[in-house]
Amino acid sequence: MQTIIKPELIEKELISALSFTDKKQIKQHPELITQIERATILGNSHHSKVSIIFQDDSGLKRVDTTVWAAGTKFICLKGGVWIPIDKIQEIKL
Repeated sequence: MQTIIKPELIEKELISALSFTDKKQIKQHPELITQIERATILGNSHHSKVSIIFQDDSGLKRVDTTVWAAGTKFICLKGGVWIPIDKIQEIKL
């Protein structure tokens, strides 16, 4: 039986205080890049929020926010907050 870990809901403003130094690979959704592209379109054209599930050094987190931009290594959220793509598990639209 597989244990399901529920991510801790946090506010976007707390993300800049989190640490992402753990080099351990996380399991990512197979369509993550498509999810990032869609979330960026929704954020820019409709200002729609999405749920981002990601891993920091202390555990699984979730933030409900708007994605403004995506690069090759990070996504940028409303307010200039950045999350490394290699730490994102899934984005729920």
